[in-house]
Order: sequence, then C-alpha cells, then structure tokens
Amino acid sequence: MGLAHPTHSITGGQEILVGEAQEKSLHYASDVWNILSPGVRGLWGLVNNAGINCLVAPNEWLRKEDFGKVLDINLLGRIDMLQMLPLVRRARGRVVNISSSAGRLAAYGGGYVPSKFAVEELSPFGVRTSIIEPGGFATNMFNNVGNNIKDVFNHMPPHIKECYGQPYLDTYYRFMCTLEKKSQKNLYLITDCIENALMSRYSRTRYSAGWDAKFLFLPASYLPTAITDYVYTFVFPKPAQAVYIPLQQMYR
Repeated sequence: MGLAHPTHSITGGQEILVGEAQEKSLHYASDVWNILSPGVRGLWGLVNNAGINCLVAPNEWLRKEDFGKVLDINLLGRIDMLQMLPLVRRARGRVVNISSSAGRLAAYGGGYVPSKFAVEELSPFGVRTSIIEPGGFATNMFNNVGNNIKDVFNHMPPHIKECYGQPYLDTYYRFMCTLEKKSQKNLYLITDCIENALMSRYSRTRYSAGWDAKFLFLPASYLPTAITDYVYTFVFPKPAQAVYIPLQQMYR
C-alpha cells in the first residue's frame, strides 16, 4: 500500500487476512485511519489479490460449504475491504481487483467461476478501478488439485459414482494435472499489469495477463454462448451416463 503524498508511505507489508481471521483483520482499516495525519491526502492504491480455489469439480460433487469457502474469500472478503475506499477516495486513487479469465467464460468449477463473475459488479466509488484477468498461472491454488478431486469422488454416494464412472474421474484427474503442468510460471506478467493499473496516468479498465487470457479466453468471450458451451462439452471429459444433444436442440 502507498499513500498519495510525496514523503509519506506505508511500507510495512501489512497482510489483510480473510477467512478465520477476517474480523480481526478488518480492524486494520481503522488503524490506517489513525496512522494518517490530517495533511496526508489518503491511500493511493488498494489491490484486492486474495483468492482461493478449493475444489474444481462438477457442482453435484460439492457441498454448500465448498461454495461458501470460495465466495467468502474471493468475493465477500473484497466487499469487506470496501471500508478502505474513503481513504482511496480522499487521494482519488486506484482500486485493482484481481479477477480471472474465469470471469469471462463460465466453465465447470464449483464456486470459483461465480466468485470471479461477481467481482465484476463492484462499483468504482468515484475512483479509477481496474480488473486484471489472468489466465492459468502456477500458484498455490493448483496445489493438490488432482488428489482433492479423487478424495471428493471417493466420498460420493454410489449412485453419483455410477452416473459419472471411474473413467470420468481418471480422465478429469489427468486433465487437471495437465493444466497444472502447463500453467505459466512468469508471474511478472500479472505484476506488470498491477503496476500499470496503479501507476500509469491513464490506466485501463481491464487487463488480460498471459497468452491464454489474451488469445483464448478474451476472443472466445465474444462468441455466442451457444458456441462456447458446445465447445466445453468436447473439451471436458464425458460422464458415463452422458447423453449427446445436438447443438440445435440445446438452444431452440
């Protein structure tokens, strides 16, 4: 965080926690108010970067709590940080929300996708707001993603296991492991976007970080929904009891 003042800054690297320590962390906003002297213009930049992705699996496999964990961090945690906006407003500063390419195209993935779509609805509150939509990057969100899927499937009722089948699980596991291996390692592609959004004179409203975000998700988001939905049916594995439905019947 930085202050819109030539000689003052907050450089402690304070971490705003959400989840279990959420209520305690929210007191940090009032602490910042107390630190600021009347002569300081405010807080120049607020970057909402916190995000998790507990489980990427068919919705039928997940519990309500699984959705809640993701939404609590990815959406509600950011809403809680809106109490910092008076400081940003005072400085006429910048708000940067780290969204995702999943905020452009809704794929399978439990609560992660709706949490990223919901971030798009936050109001600018009189300050310049930017949304950064990275593609697939090698971060902690991919840790143990394959094993988590297997664990969830093994706890499913027999009738759901029968509906999807073991081959579906095996294919889905390999699919997610492939995504993890092919994830981009150059995180500076994201941090460069953050820097531009905070420091450039004319920041953009949206940034796409990564080759897949620029050349896959961004162009595909302009296609008709019927086409992108149909493409997803071929990209993702098929459940054992899947039924083929022609495109013209899906969208009559």
